[in-house]
Amino acid sequence: MSAANKRARTDATTTTSDVNLIAQLVDVEGTPAGPELDLPPDVGVKELQSLLRELLRASATDEDDDRATLPYAFYVDGEEVTGDLATTIAERKISVEQVLKIVFQPQSVFRVRAVTRCSAAIAGHAEAVLSVAFSSDGKNLASGSGDSTIRLWNLDSQAPKFTLKGHTNWVLCIAWSSDNVFLASGGMDSTVRLWDPTTGEARGGPLKGHKKHVTALAWEPAHVAYPVVRFCSASADGSVRVWDAVRRVCLFTMSAHTKAIASVKWGGEGLIYTASRDTTIFVWDATDGKVVRQLKGHAHWVNSLALSTEYALRTGPYDHTGKKPESDAQAKAQALQRYKAATGGKPERLISGSDDFTMFMWEPSTSKIPLQRLTGHQQLINHVLFSPDGRYFASASFDKGVKLWDGHSGKFIHSFRGHVGAVYQLAWSADSRLLMSASKDSTMKVWDPRLKKLKEDLPGHADEVYAVDWSPIGNKAASGGKDKMLRLWMH
Repeated sequence: MSAANKRARTDATTTTSDVNLIAQLVDVEGTPAGPELDLPPDVGVKELQSLLRELLRASATDEDDDRATLPYAFYVDGEEVTGDLATTIAERKISVEQVLKIVFQPQSVFRVRAVTRCSAAIAGHAEAVLSVAFSSDGKNLASGSGDSTIRLWNLDSQAPKFTLKGHTNWVLCIAWSSDNVFLASGGMDSTVRLWDPTTGEARGGPLKGHKKHVTALAWEPAHVAYPVVRFCSASADGSVRVWDAVRRVCLFTMSAHTKAIASVKWGGEGLIYTASRDTTIFVWDATDGKVVRQLKGHAHWVNSLALSTEYALRTGPYDHTGKKPESDAQAKAQALQRYKAATGGKPERLISGSDDFTMFMWEPSTSKIPLQRLTGHQQLINHVLFSPDGRYFASASFDKGVKLWDGHSGKFIHSFRGHVGAVYQLAWSADSRLLMSASKDSTMKVWDPRLKKLKEDLPGHADEVYAVDWSPIGNKAASGGKDKMLRLWMH
């Protein structure tokens, strides 16, 4: 930092520390927690936490309202307050002549440690590993490969558990039901298969109907129906099929896209979202497959979709320790409670990432007009993903960059630079404090969104890393790629 910059920052800090600040604590939607406050500029996170608790207790209308007991993070102009207010104001060059809006957001009550080392490099697949996915309770791991098999791995012994054979061509996608009863897979052979994760046995033969390869899978959320029975498969033939996993029948087919579908998400509001190479996104009614609306705006293929509630949908009835209630009724109720907490009473937000270098933020249950158009990437966008708390989302691109965005406003926050090849996939830690990226450059990297810096560099793969996932219970991550190896990562 230059002497002039240092002097300017010192002058700004001195100026703000000379006078009290008129501030107001507001939630992420802008709703005030209480009246405007006269604060000394040396107020830090600890004092803000105490103030907020008093305000929330005073405004609580329900005895069960536990908001005052949660830990919170505080933000000014999109920047997290980590020291005192005066420092943040000086660094962001914020005027103190107006009421200072301090945004508060609940933090997770647990903390995930950054993965720092490869605990196991496991051979087994005969071709590239194309997908890796932890189960909702974080206790099981599956990988899909170009060798036509899916493998289930023992996370305790770090050895292969079952090899699932049946596909006759590349396995392109795998998906766990959020109650962990089923594992679904789709492949280049145009079929969908269902597996029993406890035995590794196939649950019947292939589910046929798609005319081209199966590109993406999504299960119905646990808070909508429990046990989880329905799921959907998307294909390069432009159609989506909704299946009953128990009866093994196709319930209905949704056909409106004119080209291959790249991504499908089953949302928590009774809607299914599909993104296609025809540049559009369709919103479907999950009960009968009718089109609700079409989302237009992209100029090229739409590659990736992300839902603000994705983590709650993925983990369903399981908490951050991997436990769930005993009865089905309690499990469904807990899944619903977790989903409602993830939405904050607001509609789900959807991000779409495209080959046109842009993203759009949508509120697809209410409108076909995008909330924001997000630019900044210099090449096609491979993957977009919300943090578990919905506070952020991240985007990965062929331009070798990872970008961080505000999950509520869509405002750009930061570019993470470090990869020297295209970035293929992202994974968030369960506490939303860390972000992992997998790249063509054969490395993975762990980023700290709060401090906006590289936390860990993870070399080890001998070639391009196609897939990465972080366990929902936080203690492990997994990656796979062109070198045919599955790697497990731990602290």
